[in-house]
Amino acid sequence: MIDSRAPRFNQAVVGTVAALGAVLGWPLLWLLMGLQLLLGLTLGRQYCLTCLVYFRLIQPRFGEGDLEDSRPPRLANAIGFSFLTAASLAWWAGSPAAGTAIALLVAALALLATATGFCAGCELYRLTARLRGISARRNDRLDPADLDGVAGGRAFVEFTHPLCADCREWERRLRDADAPLVTLDVSEHPDLARKYGIAIVPSVFEVAGDGAVLRRLA
Repeated sequence: MIDSRAPRFNQAVVGTVAALGAVLGWPLLWLLMGLQLLLGLTLGRQYCLTCLVYFRLIQPRFGEGDLEDSRPPRLANAIGFSFLTAASLAWWAGSPAAGTAIALLVAALALLATATGFCAGCELYRLTARLRGISARRNDRLDPADLDGVAGGRAFVEFTHPLCADCREWERRLRDADAPLVTLDVSEHPDLARKYGIAIVPSVFEVAGDGAVLRRLA
């Protein structure tokens, strides 16, 4: 899971750098941006400059945004790396027009994602996930065997994550409810997240003793 604002900030930087490289005729900018994406993908965000700027300077000032699955933005970054590298190589191979066209495509898609939230690479990830049978789905029943504390009576079930601020708010609200609360950390139980198609946290259900979902709260 990742703060949803982090990929948007990264896309803004990628789009701006790609556009500047095209306008100024500096293919080195594309290569450097692509290498930054590669470092973040392979070594983690502590080696990614845009990640460091966001998590150390911006997030502390404006707070944490909603959490989202980090895998779709990772695929988008991998595609961005490939395209920016291809743009650089095309330029140096003697095809500056082709390189500029590829870079402008990256800039357009990255800035579109920044402005609207529509991320082409993320949508590609979700499409391939659906083709592999992985998708968020409507649950009519949760297996009591997976939910210690549900058997024998009504309960609230929350799929949560340690970084999720909204999850903590739901826990505070439901601790005082008239039924027990069962929390499932998706970082500790990824198998259950996959089993029930939990694509975002918090996901909160009210369930009967037999696991039947009475209503979904979040």
